[in-house]
Amino acid sequence: MITFFVCVGILVLGYYTYGVICERIFTIERTRPTPAISMPDGVDYVPLPRWKSFLIQFLNIAGLGPIFGAVAGAMWGPAAFLWIALGTLIAGGVHDYFSGMLSLRNGGKSFTEITGKYLGRPLMQFMRVLTFVLLIMVGTVFFIGPAQILANLVDVSWLTVTVWSSIILFYYILSTILPIDKIIGRLYPVFGAVFLLMTVALGAAMVYRELPVPELSWDAFATNRHIHPEKFPVFPMLFITIACGAISGFHATQSPLIARCLQHEGQGRSVFYGTMVTEGVVAMIWAAVSMSYFGGIRELNVFMDERSGNAAMAVNEICTGVLGRLGGILAIVGVVVAPITSGDTAFRSARLLLADIFQLRQRAMKNRLMLALPLFGIAFAISLMDFGVIWRYFAWTNQTLATVVLWTITAYLIGQGRYYWIALVPAVFMTNVVVSYILVAPEGLSLPHGLSYACGLLVSTGLLLLTFFHVYRKRKVITPVKIS
Repeated sequence: MITFFVCVGILVLGYYTYGVICERIFTIERTRPTPAISMPDGVDYVPLPRWKSFLIQFLNIAGLGPIFGAVAGAMWGPAAFLWIALGTLIAGGVHDYFSGMLSLRNGGKSFTEITGKYLGRPLMQFMRVLTFVLLIMVGTVFFIGPAQILANLVDVSWLTVTVWSSIILFYYILSTILPIDKIIGRLYPVFGAVFLLMTVALGAAMVYRELPVPELSWDAFATNRHIHPEKFPVFPMLFITIACGAISGFHATQSPLIARCLQHEGQGRSVFYGTMVTEGVVAMIWAAVSMSYFGGIRELNVFMDERSGNAAMAVNEICTGVLGRLGGILAIVGVVVAPITSGDTAFRSARLLLADIFQLRQRAMKNRLMLALPLFGIAFAISLMDFGVIWRYFAWTNQTLATVVLWTITAYLIGQGRYYWIALVPAVFMTNVVVSYILVAPEGLSLPHGLSYACGLLVSTGLLLLTFFHVYRKRKVITPVKIS
């Protein structure tokens, strides 16, 4: 269990070191009025205390991502620990902090509009489409999935999947159009606290029962422990599978919600970088307990393979097996409440995205309904389709969005004459990941691995050269800001 504790320690230490570096590179201004102070509207721009902003942001970005992704990622073995720790600090934390702070500096705008400001209008239009598709997919899947689970759990004949879907959808409509402090601001802190309690209880039980968590060694790192190694190479599959808990583009769609609620810029590190680190700890616990509870990595692979990779069944088995009856209750919270609280903010973010695109103020209820109702009409139509096909592309879309966000942050830092390498390095790496994945994956083009990796390296190198050309064209010396 040494590797597990070392990685958790790295995450905590990283918040107080790498997080501070990010903050100093951005150069916060504590006295600068935030959108919540300068543009209050009582609906979306509402000042909230930091603890409430933290819990809302955490639940917005967490959902099922750091649970299901970590369980599936554990099938590759201890290499997942390394990706969660380093990915969270160097990629995910940078992505979340700068995307949140850039939204804060730009009036709480959606990141699609910020992309247009720093990378140009064509990429902004691409980001609008990509983000809108991602948000609708998340929102739709996260009301059907919980409805199916609830229908199976509650043995009442008239409470069918359709009835549960209608109940959840009605809640989504309310949380999308009502002021953020009416439902989300009141329920999320409670749900967030329960979510964290479930994770802490699980981690404590794992340590108390001395479950055999595997250690990271060179052999364990170099060996692909997945049950189908030929179809699922560590690179790039692991880096797509564990998204939330390492880096996730969905986070950039949620940050503007809270950027409109912060009271001063000094809250940004704890609310944006801090929630990413917290999510990394959650993913670390779930990866560790998944590798150990079933008896080992091989046994986990067999369990998952026999159930077609259904992480929900593994989550339920782990919770009830480790925590007993209480675990069953907490499992319901994890696999039902968590996706619902990501689905509702996905629809809310989609409404705000459309509001930014059409420059439609959201103070009036009729304007909110004008944008929200068509969203739910689209979601209902998609819910009639085969999600098995659609969902396979979700993870790739998510990480592609994260990659574009990192390149946007890089462009911003270049323009400001600041230390842009902090965003450029993860941007280049994630470009390799998303390009290689779509070329090598079974749901992609299924090209040979060598060719796919070469194409990923070629695209990332091209973007890297374009970045330096951009620096040269500006004819300014890029001087890193002093960290001390």
